[in-house]
Amino acid sequence: MKKWASLIVAAALLLGPMTAHADMKALEEAAKKDGELTWYVAHYSSEGAEELGALFTKIYGIKVNVVRTTAQVAYQRLVQDIKNNQTNCDVFSSTDLGHYARLSAEGRFEKYTPENSTKISEVFRDIDPGGFFHTTAAGQVVLTYNTSKVKAEDSPKSWKDLLDPKWKGKVSTGHPAFSGYVGTWVFSMKKLYGWKYFEQLEKNKPQIGRSINDTVTALNAGERQVAAGADGSTLFSAARGNPLAVNYPTDGSILIISPSSIVKGTKHPNAAKLYMEFLMSPEASEVNVKHFGIPIRPEVKGAPGTQPIDKIKVIRPSVAEIDKGIPVVIEDWRDTFGN
Repeated sequence: MKKWASLIVAAALLLGPMTAHADMKALEEAAKKDGELTWYVAHYSSEGAEELGALFTKIYGIKVNVVRTTAQVAYQRLVQDIKNNQTNCDVFSSTDLGHYARLSAEGRFEKYTPENSTKISEVFRDIDPGGFFHTTAAGQVVLTYNTSKVKAEDSPKSWKDLLDPKWKGKVSTGHPAFSGYVGTWVFSMKKLYGWKYFEQLEKNKPQIGRSINDTVTALNAGERQVAAGADGSTLFSAARGNPLAVNYPTDGSILIISPSSIVKGTKHPNAAKLYMEFLMSPEASEVNVKHFGIPIRPEVKGAPGTQPIDKIKVIRPSVAEIDKGIPVVIEDWRDTFGN
């Protein structure tokens, strides 16, 4: 028995602190000594990301340097850091699952299993068997429209409805080369309907922004009337009195699973681990619900007017599909839309 006990202790030491569950009190004290962390994030609107960072600071007294960009910009920023042998980012949060497949394979993340990873809703657990990235946010790509321009009965109900010639010059989208949400949507539509879907959509001359949140701006300004938009940012804007609404497509909303990881060589390892715990906490889910995102904690109810994902049809591509598929559809998109 003594021999086996010695082997177990030795194995734990070899695994190191980044792979083990945390002693939360000890982690908090160690994180406070780190003092700060830098967060590259594409999960939320800028306002939502800043609110989460501020709440963490309020609770723990640890500064969060929030760098909110689109997913592909965040990824390129991190890749550039790696090329320059810099560790500017402590926690990386993208909406493109392919980023995690590639960076994990290259050994760019620390292995850490948050205590809270067992407390999130089952549908969001164990997205990475290796334990290098974990779900910290979720949302959907849905059909959105300007209610002052479009009657509910006339609004698009399925993705194919966006192809109707009556929407020519009235559609808004983001760009798959910038937004993980948009990249996942484009991949999913290609898988569902083939690339001919986008060849037909091009005939309606959509206004193409960068972030999927740009569709909210286009609809609010009246520049466009319908869009492939994010549920959270659209409903958050509607709650502020803007004339916006969403339809959950009959052919499937696109479920966006958004993970976070601790970057290898982080300068603030304990603050990064504590932040991972925080992003999976009820408090973080409450903030996300305030911004009409999907709560990943089961004890936190969704925002009024939203539909639980178990009540609607959803499309959920796998990590492997997104990893291989998004780079391809970015090139297809540029060939078709010219940007």
